[in-house]
Amino acid sequence: MPQFFMKSTQKGKKRKPVTKPSIKPKVKVHDKVDFDDDDDIASSGKEESDYESESDHETAQSKRLRLAKEYIKQLENEEIDTKEADEIDKDAIAHRLQQDVLEDAGQLQKFIADSITPDQENIIHMRGHKFSVTCVVISSDNKFVFSASKDGSIIKWDITTHKKLLKIDGVSKKSKSGQKGHKGQIYTIAISSDVKFLVTGGQDMLINIWNAADLSWQHTFRGHRNIVTSLAFQKKQHQLFSASHDKTIKVWNLNEMAYVETLYGHEDAVLGIDSLSRDHAVSCGGRDRSVRLWKIAEESQLIFHSSNISSSFDCVTMLNEDYFLAGGDDGSLSIFNVRKKKPVTLRTNAHVKGENSPPGGCDESWVSSVASLPYTDLVATGSCDGCIKLWRCEKSFKSLMPVHTIKVNGFVNGLKFSTGGEYLIAAIGQEHRLGRWWQMRNVKNTVCIIPLKNVNTNGVEEDT
Repeated sequence: MPQFFMKSTQKGKKRKPVTKPSIKPKVKVHDKVDFDDDDDIASSGKEESDYESESDHETAQSKRLRLAKEYIKQLENEEIDTKEADEIDKDAIAHRLQQDVLEDAGQLQKFIADSITPDQENIIHMRGHKFSVTCVVISSDNKFVFSASKDGSIIKWDITTHKKLLKIDGVSKKSKSGQKGHKGQIYTIAISSDVKFLVTGGQDMLINIWNAADLSWQHTFRGHRNIVTSLAFQKKQHQLFSASHDKTIKVWNLNEMAYVETLYGHEDAVLGIDSLSRDHAVSCGGRDRSVRLWKIAEESQLIFHSSNISSSFDCVTMLNEDYFLAGGDDGSLSIFNVRKKKPVTLRTNAHVKGENSPPGGCDESWVSSVASLPYTDLVATGSCDGCIKLWRCEKSFKSLMPVHTIKVNGFVNGLKFSTGGEYLIAAIGQEHRLGRWWQMRNVKNTVCIIPLKNVNTNGVEEDT
């Protein structure tokens, strides 16, 4: 069997059966709905008891048709909000449906990078962590930012007022008995699409689950045998992926607060992980120089290598369901396609330490963080060379071109775009998030909010 596509041969713990809660099925408007001549959609006579509702005898096909009609009606109502009822554009509704189908298939790409301009005069720096900020995340409703630090603290911020709303301190010898939190540094943070769960992981090898509304502790997952380096939710689901220095990836179900399975394959510490809508995850394995796409349902993995990477893949982000970007500690950026072993695009020296770089810090410009605005051509990368860079992915991701440079001193340990691309959030620290190889003493440990102006709100969608 070729190495590119393989089933996991090393078995982990047996997958724990998880009882899925009863959830109303999502409407897929592209599902084909066929009815036979004998199908009775609306029966005029009822032989059932009076207390039985019509929905009790609704067939699966008729229910799917009904839900599809309700979804189309919902889109029409959204159009009414912006137009008069007699001016509803049926083509716009059809276009929305087509967009949903393409996004569900992972083939939607909006070309917006050229219309995005960072508002560098109004960048906000929020201070609240004592030590280096290692990770950030923004809620899907664009109301709150969450950050974590090497001091073990977690902070919830208001993105409009820039005020600190809530804070959880790290657990130390001076902490009160029973206090919930992390003992040691926090390296990663993630939030579910419905803004229900916030999860954090770090030096103590634990994954803590918090209520995102009030930061109350919900649960703790144990199982990793080394530090937890990265966390990612499957989009619109409560399935969580965790990566660790123990060379494994674990899958968790937050509906049941249960362990699901362990994924083996990486030969070195797993430093980054990401996921979108499909039951897939992409991870980078540090010095094993591989990026892997995990197909959870199929229990298989695809392995990607780049012969030009001299050292380590340190971070990764999914661009859409078929393409993903990995950053290396040699300053390179690699774009992979799920159907090709080697990168379709390789950009060397993406970040270079030069005359304008801040004093101190690293002698090399590692790519320490990457972020994408999914299903668009916009990408952001960070290092320690005194700037965050915005990039444009060309059509079919065949090249990567710089479009903006944002001056920010310090180690850029984490980057996240807001859902609609209104903001870019950065975690800035004096040190790299995973070590103390260098230190920039003149840098402030902050959470940075960078407003992004869109001069053209009409993105062009293409099937890639």
